[in-house]
Amino acid sequence: MLNFIGGLTKFSQANGGSLARGGVSVICASLYPLERPFVQNSLPGDLMRDLMANLALGIGDRRIDHLQGLRNYFDDLEAEYDFYRQRSGHVVRLPEGRFRYQLVRNYAEIQQARSHAEKGIRTICIVPTIEGLHVLNTDLEAEPSEDRFLASLRKLKQWDHPPFFITVAHHFWNHICGHSPSLTPMVSNFIDQSEGLGGGITNLGRAVLREMLSAASGPRILPDLKHMSPLARKELYALRRDGSLGSPDFPMLFSHAACNGLRSSDNPVPGDLPTTASLNQASINLYDEEIVEIARSGGLIGLQLDERRIVSAEARKRVRHSLLRHKVMHYRSELLWNQVQHIAEVLDREGLFAWDCMAIGSDFDGIIDSLNGFWTAEEIPYLADFLERHAYNYMQRPNLSESSNIIPPDQIIGRLFSGNGHRFMQEHFTGRAS
Repeated sequence: MLNFIGGLTKFSQANGGSLARGGVSVICASLYPLERPFVQNSLPGDLMRDLMANLALGIGDRRIDHLQGLRNYFDDLEAEYDFYRQRSGHVVRLPEGRFRYQLVRNYAEIQQARSHAEKGIRTICIVPTIEGLHVLNTDLEAEPSEDRFLASLRKLKQWDHPPFFITVAHHFWNHICGHSPSLTPMVSNFIDQSEGLGGGITNLGRAVLREMLSAASGPRILPDLKHMSPLARKELYALRRDGSLGSPDFPMLFSHAACNGLRSSDNPVPGDLPTTASLNQASINLYDEEIVEIARSGGLIGLQLDERRIVSAEARKRVRHSLLRHKVMHYRSELLWNQVQHIAEVLDREGLFAWDCMAIGSDFDGIIDSLNGFWTAEEIPYLADFLERHAYNYMQRPNLSESSNIIPPDQIIGRLFSGNGHRFMQEHFTGRAS
Protein backbone atom coordinates (compact mmCIF):
# COMPACT_ATOMS: atom_id res chain seq x y z
CA MET A 1 0.00 0.00 0.00
CA LEU A 2 2.88 2.37 0.78
CA ASN A 3 4.26 1.71 -2.69
CA PHE A 4 0.90 2.08 -4.44
CA ILE A 5 -0.06 5.31 -2.65
CA GLY A 6 3.25 7.06 -2.01
CA GLY A 7 5.88 5.33 -4.13
CA LEU A 8 7.76 4.09 -1.05
CA THR A 9 9.10 0.61 -1.77
CA LYS A 10 9.51 -1.04 1.63
CA PHE A 11 9.62 -4.65 0.42
CA SER A 12 12.29 -6.76 -1.24
CA GLN A 13 11.88 -7.00 -5.00
CA ALA A 14 14.54 -9.52 -5.99
CA ASN A 15 15.14 -11.91 -3.10
CA GLY A 16 15.76 -15.58 -3.81
CA GLY A 17 12.11 -16.54 -3.39
CA SER A 18 10.78 -13.98 -5.87
CA LEU A 19 13.54 -14.82 -8.37
CA ALA A 20 12.70 -18.52 -8.12
CA ARG A 21 8.96 -17.95 -8.55
CA GLY A 22 9.63 -15.64 -11.49
CA GLY A 23 11.69 -18.25 -13.31
CA VAL A 24 14.78 -16.01 -13.29
CA SER A 25 17.96 -18.01 -13.86
CA VAL A 26 20.70 -15.35 -14.15
CA ILE A 27 21.03 -11.99 -12.39
CA CYS A 28 23.68 -9.32 -12.05
CA ALA A 29 23.79 -8.59 -8.31
CA SER A 30 24.98 -5.11 -7.42
CA LEU A 31 27.33 -4.89 -4.43
CA TYR A 32 26.81 -1.41 -3.05
CA PRO A 33 28.28 0.06 0.13
CA LEU A 34 25.78 2.84 0.72
CA GLU A 35 27.32 6.29 0.32
CA ARG A 36 27.75 8.15 3.60
CA PRO A 37 26.00 11.39 2.48
CA PHE A 38 22.69 9.47 2.45
CA VAL A 39 22.82 9.27 6.25
CA GLN A 40 24.23 12.77 6.74
CA ASN A 41 21.21 14.74 5.56
CA SER A 42 20.47 18.33 6.55
CA LEU A 43 17.62 17.63 8.96
CA PRO A 44 18.19 18.95 12.51
CA GLY A 45 19.05 16.46 15.23
CA ASP A 46 20.31 12.87 15.11
CA LEU A 47 16.85 11.38 15.57
CA MET A 48 15.31 13.26 12.63
CA ARG A 49 18.28 12.43 10.38
CA ASP A 50 18.03 8.75 11.23
CA LEU A 51 14.25 8.67 10.75
CA MET A 52 14.54 10.31 7.33
CA ALA A 53 17.30 7.94 6.21
CA ASN A 54 15.43 4.87 7.42
CA LEU A 55 12.17 6.00 5.78
CA ALA A 56 13.89 6.42 2.42
CA LEU A 57 16.26 3.45 2.59
CA GLY A 58 14.67 0.95 5.00
CA ILE A 59 18.02 -0.30 6.31
CA GLY A 60 17.54 -0.01 10.08
CA ASP A 61 19.09 2.08 12.86
CA ARG A 62 22.16 -0.12 13.43
CA ARG A 63 23.15 0.07 9.76
CA ILE A 64 22.59 3.84 9.70
CA ASP A 65 24.78 4.31 12.80
CA HIS A 66 27.49 2.17 11.19
CA LEU A 67 27.42 4.20 7.97
CA GLN A 68 27.54 7.51 9.80
CA GLY A 69 30.88 6.47 11.30
CA LEU A 70 32.20 4.73 8.17
CA ARG A 71 35.69 5.65 6.96
CA ASN A 72 36.51 2.76 4.61
CA TYR A 73 34.13 1.86 1.75
CA PHE A 74 36.31 -1.03 0.60
CA ASP A 75 35.98 -2.90 3.90
CA ASP A 76 32.20 -2.55 3.60
CA LEU A 77 32.37 -3.87 0.02
CA GLU A 78 34.35 -6.95 1.08
CA ALA A 79 31.88 -7.68 3.88
CA GLU A 80 28.98 -7.62 1.41
CA TYR A 81 30.85 -9.88 -1.02
CA ASP A 82 31.55 -12.29 1.84
CA PHE A 83 27.82 -12.31 2.69
CA TYR A 84 27.02 -13.61 -0.80
CA ARG A 85 29.78 -16.21 -0.63
CA GLN A 86 28.56 -17.74 2.62
CA ARG A 87 25.42 -19.38 1.16
CA SER A 88 26.49 -19.83 -2.46
CA GLY A 89 25.55 -23.36 -3.50
CA HIS A 90 23.35 -23.97 -0.44
CA VAL A 91 20.06 -25.71 -1.37
CA VAL A 92 16.79 -24.19 -0.10
CA ARG A 93 13.42 -25.90 -0.26
CA LEU A 94 10.43 -23.79 -1.35
CA PRO A 95 6.85 -24.92 -2.04
CA GLU A 96 7.77 -24.84 -5.75
CA GLY A 97 10.80 -27.12 -5.34
CA ARG A 98 14.48 -27.01 -4.42
CA PHE A 99 16.62 -24.03 -5.36
CA ARG A 100 20.05 -22.57 -4.78
CA TYR A 101 21.99 -19.54 -5.89
CA GLN A 102 25.50 -19.88 -7.21
CA LEU A 103 28.12 -17.14 -7.61
CA VAL A 104 29.73 -17.54 -11.04
CA ARG A 105 33.16 -16.48 -12.33
CA ASN A 106 32.46 -16.49 -16.07
CA TYR A 107 29.83 -17.33 -18.68
CA ALA A 108 31.10 -20.89 -18.99
CA GLU A 109 29.95 -21.50 -15.41
CA ILE A 110 26.50 -20.16 -16.32
CA GLN A 111 26.32 -22.61 -19.22
CA GLN A 112 27.44 -25.41 -16.96
CA ALA A 113 24.77 -24.60 -14.37
CA ARG A 114 22.10 -24.58 -17.08
CA SER A 115 23.13 -27.80 -18.80
CA HIS A 116 24.32 -29.93 -15.88
CA ALA A 117 21.78 -29.12 -13.20
CA GLU A 118 21.46 -31.66 -10.41
CA LYS A 119 18.22 -33.57 -10.54
CA GLY A 120 15.41 -31.64 -8.92
CA ILE A 121 17.51 -28.55 -8.08
CA ARG A 122 17.18 -25.26 -9.95
CA THR A 123 20.15 -22.89 -9.83
CA ILE A 124 20.02 -19.08 -9.96
CA CYS A 125 23.38 -17.84 -11.25
CA ILE A 126 24.62 -14.64 -9.62
CA VAL A 127 27.05 -12.47 -11.57
CA PRO A 128 28.79 -10.07 -9.13
CA THR A 129 28.83 -6.39 -10.10
CA ILE A 130 29.46 -3.17 -8.17
CA GLU A 131 27.56 0.12 -8.21
CA GLY A 132 29.88 3.07 -7.76
CA LEU A 133 33.67 3.42 -7.84
CA HIS A 134 33.52 5.15 -4.46
CA VAL A 135 34.07 1.58 -3.17
CA LEU A 136 37.80 1.93 -3.92
CA ASN A 137 38.18 4.61 -1.25
CA THR A 138 39.80 3.16 1.87
CA ASP A 139 40.04 6.44 3.83
CA LEU A 140 37.18 8.91 3.52
CA GLU A 141 38.96 11.43 5.72
CA ALA A 142 42.12 11.62 3.59
CA GLU A 143 42.81 13.18 0.20
CA PRO A 144 42.17 10.71 -2.64
CA SER A 145 45.27 8.77 -3.61
CA GLU A 146 45.79 7.08 -6.98
CA ASP A 147 47.96 4.44 -5.33
CA ARG A 148 45.26 3.58 -2.77
CA PHE A 149 42.44 3.48 -5.35
CA LEU A 150 44.43 1.28 -7.73
CA ALA A 151 45.51 -1.02 -4.91
CA SER A 152 41.84 -1.57 -4.00
CA LEU A 153 40.96 -2.24 -7.63
CA ARG A 154 43.76 -4.79 -8.04
CA LYS A 155 42.69 -6.47 -4.83
CA LEU A 156 39.09 -6.97 -5.96
CA LYS A 157 40.36 -8.27 -9.30
CA GLN A 158 41.91 -11.11 -7.28
CA TRP A 159 38.60 -12.14 -5.73
CA ASP A 160 37.39 -15.64 -6.50
CA HIS A 161 34.49 -13.98 -8.32
CA PRO A 162 35.67 -10.60 -9.68
CA PRO A 163 32.90 -8.21 -10.73
CA PHE A 164 31.74 -8.32 -14.35
CA PHE A 165 31.20 -4.56 -14.43
CA ILE A 166 31.34 -1.55 -12.12
CA THR A 167 29.11 1.51 -12.36
CA VAL A 168 31.64 4.33 -12.63
CA ALA A 169 29.60 7.00 -10.82
CA HIS A 170 26.70 6.91 -8.40
CA HIS A 171 24.78 9.47 -6.37
CA PHE A 172 27.68 11.52 -4.94
CA TRP A 173 31.15 12.84 -5.80
CA ASN A 174 33.68 9.99 -5.85
CA HIS A 175 36.81 11.75 -7.24
CA ILE A 176 36.51 9.64 -10.41
CA CYS A 177 34.01 11.60 -12.52
CA GLY A 178 30.98 13.85 -12.34
CA HIS A 179 27.54 12.39 -11.76
CA SER A 180 23.99 13.22 -12.88
CA PRO A 181 21.13 14.41 -10.66
CA SER A 182 19.49 11.21 -9.44
CA LEU A 183 17.39 11.94 -6.35
CA THR A 184 13.72 12.83 -6.24
CA PRO A 185 12.84 16.47 -5.47
CA MET A 186 11.61 15.53 -1.99
CA VAL A 187 14.84 13.72 -1.09
CA SER A 188 17.10 16.34 -2.69
CA ASN A 189 15.66 18.95 -0.32
CA PHE A 190 17.55 17.22 2.50
CA ILE A 191 20.50 15.54 0.73
CA ASP A 192 23.08 17.57 -1.21
CA GLN A 193 24.37 16.10 -4.49
CA SER A 194 25.98 19.29 -5.75
CA GLU A 195 29.69 18.47 -5.32
CA GLY A 196 30.98 17.12 -8.63
CA LEU A 197 27.56 17.31 -10.26
CA GLY A 198 27.86 17.51 -14.05
CA GLY A 199 31.66 17.30 -14.10
CA GLY A 200 33.92 15.30 -16.38
CA ILE A 201 36.39 12.46 -15.81
CA THR A 202 39.35 13.28 -13.55
CA ASN A 203 42.97 12.18 -14.04
CA LEU A 204 42.38 9.70 -11.22
CA GLY A 205 39.32 8.46 -13.10
CA ARG A 206 41.32 7.88 -16.27
CA ALA A 207 43.89 5.85 -14.34
CA VAL A 208 41.18 3.75 -12.68
CA LEU A 209 39.40 3.12 -16.00
CA ARG A 210 42.65 2.02 -17.65
CA GLU A 211 43.27 -0.43 -14.80
CA MET A 212 39.68 -1.75 -14.98
CA LEU A 213 40.08 -2.52 -18.68
CA SER A 214 43.57 -3.98 -18.37
CA ALA A 215 44.05 -7.73 -18.05
CA ALA A 216 47.50 -7.33 -16.48
CA SER A 217 46.40 -7.61 -12.83
CA GLY A 218 43.29 -9.73 -13.26
CA PRO A 219 40.17 -10.07 -15.42
CA ARG A 220 38.97 -7.05 -17.39
CA ILE A 221 36.10 -5.21 -15.69
CA LEU A 222 33.66 -3.30 -17.88
CA PRO A 223 32.68 0.28 -16.98
CA ASP A 224 28.94 0.84 -16.57
CA LEU A 225 28.02 4.39 -17.62
CA LYS A 226 24.78 4.74 -15.66
CA HIS A 227 24.84 7.74 -13.26
CA MET A 228 27.76 9.42 -15.04
CA SER A 229 27.15 13.04 -16.03
CA PRO A 230 26.49 13.72 -19.73
CA LEU A 231 29.93 15.37 -19.95
CA ALA A 232 31.68 12.38 -18.36
CA ARG A 233 29.83 9.97 -20.66
CA LYS A 234 30.80 12.03 -23.70
CA GLU A 235 34.44 12.01 -22.57
CA LEU A 236 34.35 8.22 -22.10
CA TYR A 237 33.00 7.70 -25.63
CA ALA A 238 35.91 9.79 -26.94
CA LEU A 239 38.48 7.95 -24.79
CA ARG A 240 37.21 4.64 -26.14
CA ARG A 241 37.37 5.80 -29.74
CA ASP A 242 40.94 7.15 -29.52
CA GLY A 243 42.27 4.18 -27.53
CA SER A 244 43.42 6.32 -24.59
CA LEU A 245 42.27 3.66 -22.11
CA GLY A 246 44.34 0.96 -23.79
CA SER A 247 41.30 -1.06 -24.86
CA PRO A 248 39.31 0.44 -27.74
CA ASP A 249 37.12 -2.62 -28.24
CA PHE A 250 35.15 -2.66 -24.99
CA PRO A 251 31.34 -2.30 -25.29
CA MET A 252 29.33 0.59 -23.90
CA LEU A 253 27.09 -0.62 -21.07
CA PHE A 254 24.18 0.99 -19.22
CA SER A 255 23.04 -1.53 -16.61
CA HIS A 256 19.74 0.15 -15.63
CA ALA A 257 18.80 2.88 -18.05
CA ALA A 258 16.02 4.81 -19.73
CA CYS A 259 15.82 7.17 -22.73
CA ASN A 260 15.06 10.89 -22.48
CA GLY A 261 14.02 11.51 -26.09
CA LEU A 262 16.46 14.41 -26.56
CA ARG A 263 18.80 14.48 -29.54
CA SER A 264 22.13 14.90 -27.72
CA SER A 265 23.69 16.54 -24.66
CA ASP A 266 25.05 19.27 -26.96
CA ASN A 267 21.64 19.73 -28.63
CA PRO A 268 19.12 18.80 -25.90
CA VAL A 269 15.95 19.28 -27.91
CA PRO A 270 13.24 16.65 -28.36
CA GLY A 271 13.43 14.46 -31.43
CA ASP A 272 10.47 13.94 -33.74
CA LEU A 273 9.67 10.31 -32.98
CA PRO A 274 6.15 9.62 -31.65
CA THR A 275 7.61 8.07 -28.50
CA THR A 276 9.49 11.21 -27.48
CA ALA A 277 6.66 13.20 -25.93
CA SER A 278 6.14 10.93 -22.92
CA LEU A 279 9.79 10.34 -21.96
CA ASN A 280 11.51 11.77 -18.90
CA GLN A 281 13.99 14.37 -20.20
CA ALA A 282 16.38 14.01 -17.24
CA SER A 283 20.09 14.16 -18.10
CA ILE A 284 20.70 10.85 -16.30
CA ASN A 285 18.75 9.20 -19.12
CA LEU A 286 20.11 8.36 -22.56
CA TYR A 287 20.15 10.86 -25.41
CA ASP A 288 19.33 9.55 -28.90
CA GLU A 289 22.94 10.08 -29.98
CA GLU A 290 24.07 7.80 -27.15
CA ILE A 291 21.69 5.01 -28.15
CA VAL A 292 23.46 4.87 -31.52
CA GLU A 293 26.90 5.01 -29.84
CA ILE A 294 26.03 2.05 -27.60
CA ALA A 295 24.65 -0.06 -30.45
CA ARG A 296 27.66 0.57 -32.68
CA SER A 297 30.00 -0.45 -29.85
CA GLY A 298 28.24 -3.80 -29.46
CA GLY A 299 26.97 -2.58 -26.11
CA LEU A 300 23.87 -3.18 -24.04
CA ILE A 301 21.09 -1.06 -22.55
CA GLY A 302 19.53 -2.64 -19.47
CA LEU A 303 16.08 -1.08 -19.24
CA GLN A 304 15.09 -0.14 -15.71
CA LEU A 305 11.58 -0.54 -14.31
CA ASP A 306 11.29 2.68 -12.28
CA GLU A 307 8.15 4.51 -13.38
CA ARG A 308 9.64 7.85 -12.39
CA ARG A 309 12.61 7.36 -14.74
CA ILE A 310 10.99 5.86 -17.83
CA VAL A 311 8.18 8.38 -18.23
CA SER A 312 7.67 12.08 -17.56
CA ALA A 313 5.63 13.19 -14.56
CA GLU A 314 2.98 14.65 -16.87
CA ALA A 315 2.67 11.48 -18.93
CA ARG A 316 2.55 9.38 -15.78
CA LYS A 317 -0.49 11.33 -14.60
CA ARG A 318 -2.23 10.56 -17.89
CA VAL A 319 -1.86 6.78 -17.58
CA ARG A 320 -5.27 5.12 -17.48
CA HIS A 321 -6.39 3.62 -14.17
CA SER A 322 -8.43 0.55 -13.34
CA LEU A 323 -9.41 -1.58 -10.36
CA LEU A 324 -8.71 -4.68 -12.45
CA ARG A 325 -5.12 -5.82 -12.13
CA HIS A 326 -4.77 -7.14 -15.68
CA LYS A 327 -5.77 -3.73 -17.04
CA VAL A 328 -3.33 -1.98 -14.69
CA MET A 329 -0.60 -4.29 -15.96
CA HIS A 330 -1.51 -3.55 -19.57
CA TYR A 331 -1.42 0.22 -19.08
CA ARG A 332 1.81 0.22 -17.01
CA SER A 333 3.72 -2.21 -19.22
CA GLU A 334 3.05 0.14 -22.12
CA LEU A 335 5.31 2.68 -20.40
CA LEU A 336 8.21 0.25 -20.74
CA TRP A 337 7.25 -0.71 -24.29
CA ASN A 338 7.50 2.97 -25.20
CA GLN A 339 11.19 2.81 -24.21
CA VAL A 340 11.75 -0.33 -26.30
CA GLN A 341 9.99 1.20 -29.30
CA HIS A 342 11.97 4.44 -28.97
CA ILE A 343 15.33 2.65 -29.02
CA ALA A 344 14.24 0.52 -31.98
CA GLU A 345 13.13 3.51 -34.04
CA VAL A 346 16.26 5.54 -33.25
CA LEU A 347 18.46 2.66 -34.42
CA ASP A 348 16.30 1.92 -37.46
CA ARG A 349 16.77 5.48 -38.67
CA GLU A 350 20.52 4.89 -38.60
CA GLY A 351 20.20 1.70 -40.63
CA LEU A 352 21.13 -0.46 -37.64
CA PHE A 353 19.57 -3.66 -36.35
CA ALA A 354 17.08 -2.54 -33.71
CA TRP A 355 16.62 -5.47 -31.35
CA ASP A 356 20.02 -6.73 -30.12
CA CYS A 357 21.16 -4.06 -27.64
CA MET A 358 18.32 -4.16 -25.07
CA ALA A 359 17.81 -6.25 -21.94
CA ILE A 360 15.95 -5.99 -18.63
CA GLY A 361 18.06 -3.98 -16.18
CA SER A 362 15.24 -3.65 -13.60
CA ASP A 363 17.12 -1.84 -10.76
CA PHE A 364 15.08 -4.03 -8.41
CA ASP A 365 15.99 -3.41 -4.75
CA GLY A 366 17.36 -0.01 -5.66
CA ILE A 367 15.48 3.05 -4.42
CA ILE A 368 12.85 2.73 -7.14
CA ASP A 369 9.10 2.93 -7.63
CA SER A 370 8.61 -0.05 -9.90
CA LEU A 371 5.86 -0.36 -12.50
CA ASN A 372 2.53 -0.84 -10.76
CA GLY A 373 1.51 -4.48 -11.01
CA PHE A 374 5.09 -5.60 -11.61
CA TRP A 375 6.50 -5.07 -8.15
CA THR A 376 9.00 -7.94 -7.85
CA ALA A 377 10.91 -10.49 -9.91
CA GLU A 378 7.96 -12.83 -9.38
CA GLU A 379 6.01 -10.81 -11.97
CA ILE A 380 8.74 -10.91 -14.64
CA PRO A 381 6.88 -13.59 -16.70
CA TYR A 382 3.75 -11.42 -16.68
CA LEU A 383 5.78 -8.41 -17.82
CA ALA A 384 7.11 -10.45 -20.74
CA ASP A 385 3.56 -11.52 -21.68
CA PHE A 386 2.17 -7.98 -21.62
CA LEU A 387 5.13 -6.56 -23.56
CA GLU A 388 4.60 -9.20 -26.22
CA ARG A 389 1.03 -7.89 -26.62
CA HIS A 390 2.40 -4.39 -27.18
CA ALA A 391 5.03 -5.73 -29.58
CA TYR A 392 2.32 -7.58 -31.53
CA ASN A 393 0.16 -4.44 -31.79
CA TYR A 394 3.15 -2.35 -32.87
CA MET A 395 4.31 -4.79 -35.52
CA GLN A 396 0.94 -4.58 -37.26
CA ARG A 397 2.02 -1.11 -38.45
CA PRO A 398 5.66 -0.62 -37.44
CA ASN A 399 7.41 2.71 -37.85
CA LEU A 400 10.50 0.95 -39.21
CA SER A 401 12.16 1.19 -42.62
CA GLU A 402 14.80 -1.56 -42.41
CA SER A 403 13.39 -4.94 -43.45
CA SER A 404 15.77 -6.71 -41.05
CA ASN A 405 13.95 -5.01 -38.16
CA ILE A 406 10.58 -6.53 -39.05
CA ILE A 407 10.73 -9.64 -36.88
CA PRO A 408 8.08 -11.63 -34.96
CA PRO A 409 6.96 -10.20 -31.60
CA ASP A 410 7.99 -13.32 -29.69
CA GLN A 411 11.55 -12.94 -31.01
CA ILE A 412 11.66 -9.32 -29.83
CA ILE A 413 10.61 -10.33 -26.32
CA GLY A 414 12.89 -13.37 -26.31
CA ARG A 415 15.85 -11.13 -27.08
CA LEU A 416 14.82 -8.53 -24.50
CA PHE A 417 14.29 -10.92 -21.59
CA SER A 418 17.00 -13.49 -22.28
CA GLY A 419 18.79 -13.67 -25.61
CA ASN A 420 20.60 -10.33 -25.64
CA GLY A 421 21.80 -10.63 -22.06
CA HIS A 422 23.16 -14.13 -22.61
CA ARG A 423 24.88 -13.11 -25.85
CA PHE A 424 26.49 -10.09 -24.18
CA MET A 425 27.79 -12.16 -21.26
CA GLN A 426 29.00 -14.93 -23.55
CA GLU A 427 31.10 -12.37 -25.45
CA HIS A 428 32.37 -10.31 -22.52
CA PHE A 429 32.01 -12.16 -19.21
CA THR A 430 35.25 -14.12 -19.42
CA GLY A 431 36.15 -13.44 -15.79
CA ARG A 432 38.43 -15.78 -13.88
CA ALA A 433 39.03 -19.35 -15.02
CA SER A 434 36.95 -21.93 -13.14
